This record gives sequence, structure tokens and C-alpha cells, in this order.
Amino acid sequence: MKLVKRVMAAVAFILCLGIVESEVKASQLSKGSVGQEVVYVQSVLKKLGYFHLEPTGYYGPITTEAVKQFQKDFNIDMVGVVGPETTNMLYHVTLMAQIVHGEARGESYEGQVAVAAVILNRVESSEFPNTISNVIFQKNAFTAVNDGQYMLEPDTSAYRAVKDAFLGWDPTYGSLYYYNPTLVTDHWIFTRQVTNQIGKHHFAY
Repeated sequence: MKLVKRVMAAVAFILCLGIVESEVKASQLSKGSVGQEVVYVQSVLKKLGYFHLEPTGYYGPITTEAVKQFQKDFNIDMVGVVGPETTNMLYHVTLMAQIVHGEARGESYEGQVAVAAVILNRVESSEFPNTISNVIFQKNAFTAVNDGQYMLEPDTSAYRAVKDAFLGWDPTYGSLYYYNPTLVTDHWIFTRQVTNQIGKHHFAY
């Protein structure tokens, strides 16, 4: 029931603020705002390590400062208001955390950061789509999307791994692929140059 409520809050937030792929048309959340959208923002900021209280649903000075720190780390103007750019980033951070949790929740923290880094590396590569959401939902790109594990609620570790990847930690050394060699069904992946092995995953160009 708790998960259902959180998912509904996330969906309400996304719909309310008008996210459509990478284009965002948003009403602002700012000091004095209240409601489930604020609860959702606070819960994401808490998992990222910016908001240190239980979500209250009230956007006060503590939330404002947490938003500013998030904006600073993710290269957004530090205005303390959740407008289009901040909404878009919160959305994509959550998408990435869902993939990290679905694909690597049994791996070490470094292994989770590595999965997040691969997503960002693909966004920067001309071989893949140039937005986070398009990379994640590219056909057959991630097992977690295909088998539904993507819909599991990400834990704090997954969110922090995404944050560290955004801050520049890349244990994969620029890799665009990762795989578990014992589960591979398409042997094409073995033609790629391996850059690192972390836990059960091999990372490759």
C-alpha cells in the first residue's frame, strides 16, 4: 500500500508539472506550496541526501535549501524553486534510480554507480539517443524495463549512485555497455572491449 501511494504521488507530480519526454511545461513549487507534489519532491531529495527530515508536504525554508543544493550539484540555477528545469532533472534522476535498482540492487555500491554512469555515457555518445529517458526506453536496452523490475521502488543507495554518477564518478571508464557473462544470450557483446569488472557485471566500450 505504501508503494502504491508513493507511485501515485510520483505520477501526480509528473502529470501536474507536465512532463513530456525532455520537454517540460511546469507550474512552480516554491516556499509556501503544500501537497503530495511537495511530499514527492522531499522524498526524492531525502534519498539523494539533501532533505534530512521526514517529508511533510510543506515547502518551507528547509525544502528551499535542499532544492538549492540539488540544483547546485546538478548544474541548475540555485533559485530554490522547483520549476521546469528542476522538475525535469528530478524526473530523470528517478528514472535512472529505477534502472539502477532494477539492474544492480544486488551489486556493490560501486557497481550501482557504474550502471548509472553507463546511462550518462550513452546520452553523450552519438551511438545512442541523446536524452536519459530515450536511452532508458530504447528497445531492449535494459532488462529491468523488459521484465518489469524497473517498476520496483528505488532505495536510497540507487538514488545516491545516480547522484555520484552525475557528480563525475565513472568506475566504467566511459563504457557504453555492461553484461553478466553467465546470462548473455547475444554473444555479440563479447566482441566489445572490456574496461572493468565490478561484481557480476563486465563493463565494455
